[in-house]
Amino acid sequence: MMLAGVRRAAGKQATLLNKLIETPGLTGVQVSERLVEVLGHTPIQVFVGALIGLVAGLVV
Repeated sequence: MMLAGVRRAAGKQATLLNKLIETPGLTGVQVSERLVEVLGHTPIQVFVGALIGLVAGLVV
């Protein structure tokens, strides 16, 4: 579960950085591509994935 939190935080940072580089007059840096903002799973996706894994393990 910790890895999901780290990847989600990285996605939030990417969103903020993309907004910063698009702010006129804030920086003179030219950026040719945006950062990927969707890196991890949402908490509900992690929960459902764990639940499916548990059920599949019990069935097999």
